[in-house]
Amino acid sequence: MNRTKPGIGQIMKQYSALIFDLDGTLIDSAPDIAAAVNVHMASKGWPPLEVDYVEGFIGNGPRRLLLDIFIDKGLPSDDATVDAAVKSYIDNYEREPANRTRFFPHVREDLQALHAAGFRLGICTNKPHALTQQILAILGLDSVIEVALGADAVPACKPDPRHLLAVAEQMELPDGSWAYVGDTNVDKATAVAINAPFFVVPWGTGSSVEVAPEQRLTRIADLLAYAMQAAQPLSAGGDIA
Repeated sequence: MNRTKPGIGQIMKQYSALIFDLDGTLIDSAPDIAAAVNVHMASKGWPPLEVDYVEGFIGNGPRRLLLDIFIDKGLPSDDATVDAAVKSYIDNYEREPANRTRFFPHVREDLQALHAAGFRLGICTNKPHALTQQILAILGLDSVIEVALGADAVPACKPDPRHLLAVAEQMELPDGSWAYVGDTNVDKATAVAINAPFFVVPWGTGSSVEVAPEQRLTRIADLLAYAMQAAQPLSAGGDIA
């Protein structure tokens, strides 16, 4: 890892914690999300959707995902139709939450390295809360993630910054001691709204997010450059399974 990549010294700061988006940032869950959508599509006699197509709508939670797809495809998009679709989608997803989901390259070991270096780690995601907890357990992330809040665990979800603040508050993080990491303009807007430091990953839809060069990661381990000089207590838990 190159800890002195161009521009990083311009905003060098030391953090004790990092909060991450989940889908598209740590894990490639688009295949499982698309599969859950397609089970519902099939039940209505509608044609299946490609994973790449569905991926373009991920980031604003299940209801917005389905509503945007239905509008784009010219399908019925009234409240009752979307409500039924959301229930079907979540039921489908919960039955097969991570069969096709994979970590992006090096993410598993990089999270472990951050944890070992003393960073406290959290997650702020628009995925339903119970489903988030289920997937973290399956992937072994629950051993290093201190707090993870899904969209329905807070009064208002991303891009409302209160979602991100709720994670920081549950972790009891002092202002200025943490940064947010994501892959979408929704993530960026959430951080910007509260002037929180923001970094973007190169995968998912990260390449399309406009940020300063020093905010663009090559991999999660780049964040080790921001470790506190004084070692911080490790959060409870162990290695990623």
